[in-house]
Amino acid sequence: MASEVEKYHEEDAIGKTYDFKVARRLVGYLRPYWKIVAVALSLTLLTNILVSLQPYFTKVAVDDFIVPKQTDGIWLFALAFFGLFLFRFLFSYIQEILLNTVGQRVMFDLRTEIFTKLQHQELAYYDKYPVGRIITRLTSDVDALNEMFTSGVIDVLGDLVVIFAIVGMMFWLDWKLAIVTLITVPILFACTNWFRKHARRGFDRVRTRNARLNAFLQEYLSGAQTVQLMNAEDKAQKKFHDINDDYRNANIETIYYYSIFYPLVDFIGAFGIALVIFAFGYQHLPSLSSAGEVVTVGVLAAFIQYSLQLFQPIRDLSDKFNVLQAAIVASHRIFILLDLDIDIKSPENPLKSGKVEGLIEFENVSFAYKGEDWVLKDISFKVDPGESIALVGHTGSGKTTITNLLMRFYDVQKGRILVDGVDVRDWDLHDLRSNFAVVLQDVFLFSGSIEDNIRLGRRDITRERIEWAAKEVRADDFVEKLDGGYASLVKERGAGLSVGQKQLISFARALAFDPKILILDEATSSIDTETEQLIQQAVETVMERRTSLVVAHRLSTIQRCDRIMVLHHGELRESGTHNELLLLRGLYWRLYQLQYSDEKLHVSDPANLSEAPLLTQN
Repeated sequence: MASEVEKYHEEDAIGKTYDFKVARRLVGYLRPYWKIVAVALSLTLLTNILVSLQPYFTKVAVDDFIVPKQTDGIWLFALAFFGLFLFRFLFSYIQEILLNTVGQRVMFDLRTEIFTKLQHQELAYYDKYPVGRIITRLTSDVDALNEMFTSGVIDVLGDLVVIFAIVGMMFWLDWKLAIVTLITVPILFACTNWFRKHARRGFDRVRTRNARLNAFLQEYLSGAQTVQLMNAEDKAQKKFHDINDDYRNANIETIYYYSIFYPLVDFIGAFGIALVIFAFGYQHLPSLSSAGEVVTVGVLAAFIQYSLQLFQPIRDLSDKFNVLQAAIVASHRIFILLDLDIDIKSPENPLKSGKVEGLIEFENVSFAYKGEDWVLKDISFKVDPGESIALVGHTGSGKTTITNLLMRFYDVQKGRILVDGVDVRDWDLHDLRSNFAVVLQDVFLFSGSIEDNIRLGRRDITRERIEWAAKEVRADDFVEKLDGGYASLVKERGAGLSVGQKQLISFARALAFDPKILILDEATSSIDTETEQLIQQAVETVMERRTSLVVAHRLSTIQRCDRIMVLHHGELRESGTHNELLLLRGLYWRLYQLQYSDEKLHVSDPANLSEAPLLTQN
C-alpha cells in the first residue's frame, strides 16, 4: 500500500525528450513580443562586440603608450576606453529590462494558459494527480522557463558572438598564438559534454523530488487538524524527513557535477594561458615571428585577456545549457499537461442549450472509475420536472456518482443520461451545469467576502437578491452580527466560521442562483437540530417547483421527497415512498431496522407507518 501512495506522490521521470521540438514550441511564446526580443538581441550583439574590443584596447595601451612612454593622446584614449564601458553598461541595462519584461509576460501567458486548462480539465484528472504536483507546474516549472527567456537563449547567442569575435581578433593579431590558445578548446568541449549528460539527469531527478515534496506538503498542511487530532505529528515528520532527504540528495548530486566541472574549466583555462605565455617566449625569436617581426608585449597582454574571455563564454554556455535543460524538462512537463485531451467538453454543435425544464432520465447506465470495477450497474429511472427524489444506500453504493454523472463531471461507459430528452453529452456544457445548484456536506468557501461567496462571480446576482437568499435560509441572523456584515472577509476554506454557518452560506448560494435542478448531497448532516429546524422552510422553498435529487441525510428532507430510491452495490433495488418501501420489508426496511432497532415498528398497521421515524442511513 505504501508503494502505491509513493507512486501517487512521485512524479514520473522525463527520460529522453526531443529537445529541438520542445525548444521550437517554446519559441512560439516569444512571437507576440518579437519586436522587443529583436531589440534585446541587437543590444546583446552590440554589448558582446564591445566586450571583445576590450583586450585590443589593452594591446594599444601597452604598445602605443606604456612601452614607448608616450603621453600624447593618452587622455583621448582613456576617454574612448571609458566610453566603451559606458556604452556596454547602457546596452546591458536596457537589454536586461527588455528581457525581463518579455520573461514576465511569457510567464503570465503560460500561467494563464495552464490555469485555463486546469479549469476545464475533467475531475478524473484531479483524481489521478495530487494538487501539489499540479501547483508545481504553475510555480517552479514556469519559473524555470522565465530563467531561460531572460538569461538563456539570448545569452547563448551573445556568448556565441563573443566566441567568434574573440577567435577572429586573435587570428587577426597573431594566428600562431591563436592556434596555441585554441588547443585546449576541444578538451573543454569534451568536459562540457560529460557535464551536460549528467546534469540533465540530475535536473530531472530534482524536479521529480520537488513535485513530490509539494504534493506531500499540500496534503498534510491541508489535513493539519486531522494530523494533530490523531497525534500523528511524529509519523508525518518522519515521512517529511524521508521526502525532504531525498530532495536534498538529488540537489547534492547535481551540485557534485558542478563542483567537478567549474574547477576543471578553470584549470583548463589556466593551462591554456600557460601555453600562450610559453609560445610567446618562442615567438620573441625573429626566426619564428611572422615576417621577421617580434610579437609585442601588448599582443601578449591582449591574448591573455582574450584567453580568459574565451573560456568565460564557453563556461557560460555550459551554465546556460543547464538553464536550458532545466527549462526543457520543465516545459516538457508543462506541455504534457497542456496537451492532455479534455474528454468532457461541449460538442461542436450542441443539440441543446439554455434553460432546462427539469426532466431527468437514466437509461441503462453503467459506470466505473477504473476499468471494469463498476460503481453503477444498469441503472434506469426517470424524474419528472418538479419531482423530488431521495437516494439512499450504504456508503459506496453510487449515490453521489449519480449526481456527478448527471452534471457530466464524468461520462458514462454504458447507457445514457438525458436532461429534457437530450443526452447530456449533446448539451452545451456551460448551459447544462448552469441549471444545477449543489449543496454539499463539506462546504467549500473561497477567501473573500461573504457576499462574494454567495455570488461566486455572477454579476447578474444583485446585492438585494443575496440578502433575500440569506434571509430565506436564516443566514442573515449571524451575518448581520459580523463586523462588516456581507462584506466580512472569509478566510481560506471558511476558517473562523462554524460548520453550520458555512452550510447556511451554501444554502444561500443555491437560492441566489435559482437553479432548475437542485442537488442536496448530505447537505444538512453537519447542522444541529435547532439550525436544521430554522432552514427546513427555506429548503422546502428551494425544492419547490424544482427537480431535486437528495442524497439521504436528515429525516425531514427525505420526508418531503416524492420518491425514495434505494441503491445497493451499484444497483437500483427499490423505489417508492417511505411507507411503500417499509411495507416491502426489503433493503429499505432492513436499513430502517438497523438505525431504529430500539424502536418498535408495526408495519402491518398503516397508521404506525405514517408516524414512524424516517430512514437516514447513508
